[in-house]
Amino acid sequence: MLGRSSLSRSGSFRPENLGQNALAMIGNLCFAIFVLGVLIFTIIAATYQPEDPLFHPSTKITTFLTSTSNATFKSDNTVVKTGEDFMESNQTAFATFINITDVDVPVVTAPDCEGDMDKPIDCSDQEIFHLMMRAAIEQFKDIHFYRFGKSVSGSNDSTCDMAWRFRPREGKTAAFYKDYRRFVITRSENCNFTVAGIGEYHTGVNARKKKKNHKSDFEKQQPKQAENISLPVVGETVNDSLPVVESEGSFSRGKYLIYNGGGDRCKSMNHYLWSFLCALGEAQYLNRTLVMDLTICLSSIYSSSNQDEEGKDFRFYYDFEHLKESASVLDQSQFWLDWGKWQKKDGLGLYLVEDFRVTPMKLAGVNDALIMRKFGSVEPDNYWYRVCEGETESVVHRPWHLIWKSRRLMEIVSGIASRLNWDFDSVHVVRGEKAKNKELWPNLASDTSPESILSSLQDKIEDGRNLYIATNEHDTSFFDPLKDKYSTHFLDEYKDLWDENSEWYAETMKLNNGVAVEFDGYMRVSVDTEVFLRGKKQVETFNGLTNDCRDGINTCQSATA
Repeated sequence: MLGRSSLSRSGSFRPENLGQNALAMIGNLCFAIFVLGVLIFTIIAATYQPEDPLFHPSTKITTFLTSTSNATFKSDNTVVKTGEDFMESNQTAFATFINITDVDVPVVTAPDCEGDMDKPIDCSDQEIFHLMMRAAIEQFKDIHFYRFGKSVSGSNDSTCDMAWRFRPREGKTAAFYKDYRRFVITRSENCNFTVAGIGEYHTGVNARKKKKNHKSDFEKQQPKQAENISLPVVGETVNDSLPVVESEGSFSRGKYLIYNGGGDRCKSMNHYLWSFLCALGEAQYLNRTLVMDLTICLSSIYSSSNQDEEGKDFRFYYDFEHLKESASVLDQSQFWLDWGKWQKKDGLGLYLVEDFRVTPMKLAGVNDALIMRKFGSVEPDNYWYRVCEGETESVVHRPWHLIWKSRRLMEIVSGIASRLNWDFDSVHVVRGEKAKNKELWPNLASDTSPESILSSLQDKIEDGRNLYIATNEHDTSFFDPLKDKYSTHFLDEYKDLWDENSEWYAETMKLNNGVAVEFDGYMRVSVDTEVFLRGKKQVETFNGLTNDCRDGINTCQSATA
């Protein structure tokens, strides 16, 4: 009775109030869920680090660098991908190559050649020009021609030099190449001219010089949509002289950004570019000229001395001509000379930023002539790329398209591929320290033995093919068993392309104020990799020769994610 009485006295449990109470409970529950959802969303929004959107504009681009909250990089001695690696290779610009049917068949106009047999060949003659073009197209069947430069006199009365722009018939990279060769021309008694021989790669030195106009050249009309496509042309004369401000007025009207100090020096090329492109991206966002240090410290992972090496030049590794023509940049040594002359006189202001957490968005309203980001000595907070983390990642984009590989290095790549007539297959064999580390790569050493390589290649590459082997195995005799099935080739067979008698040696020494430049470890890996990528068939170590993961055991899924 007492229990029944107490229940009946409780108003909240009266029948007429039950519906109202149920609605109140449901409302409170929904509000609690809403508050919890807002809290979770706030935490995610505060901690989420979005990837640079430029990494995934198409399926062509894969994630090859990472920006993580602990701001650390794993040392990596592989080649960094650059802007030209992200270009689609099937652009309209490649469709209009020259066929042999586009070139007129030379016609003999003089019925009597008596008295002319000993006269020099007139290399400027249109018939000779067409004869040479047709001979080149007939001989080099594995490349497509896009432009022929006007033929010029060679080394004697019976030779003519001619240059052409081309790319491999089965080319996968978005680039053009230039070659120039020497042709031996003979004249028969019935007045017919014949090409008796075509010289090796880059023998036609008299045709090398780049002309200011191409009115006398032979090429097909490009479609309008292809006219403004900017592509690397490997083999043209490189003009990577330092840009100069024209006058005091121009300098004083300019707006500049400079990064000073920090812990990025002597790190891997991955790290260097990741940081440099952050600075370049911020400069473009702020509409300022980036004042850059062209000197590079080469990490010990690339040097023959196994020590960090100062005194390297940006232009040894990257295409500065393309950068300066596509973006506003200045060399810092020249900038500080001009700043010293005109800063006080013209009242130019300097805005100092010493915290990487000051975002570019907060600097958009700064009117001082120079913004200097000064980085401290404590790693990893003194890494340049920290500026582009967090909310900045969705605003400031790294301009990868502005960084191309050095055309001088790519010229060596073109030289090797041309000597193989652009008709070769390639295999990349990773050994070295990875093959010795059984814990991370348990099968790599055995899977890259000559016998295993032969077994892996038997269904992939035909017997008798030219096989370029890109490898970090120093003893190339290790691969001698492959010679029974393939014509094997290695990087060091082509040392003449960078030795003291080469164009590369002369041009880099000129850049380096007369001091010879070493063909260092990064250059070797870069050229080796790029030749490998130009093989008609390519077999990689990982996913090709071995099932081990590229970055060690149990990392395959994350590497391909």
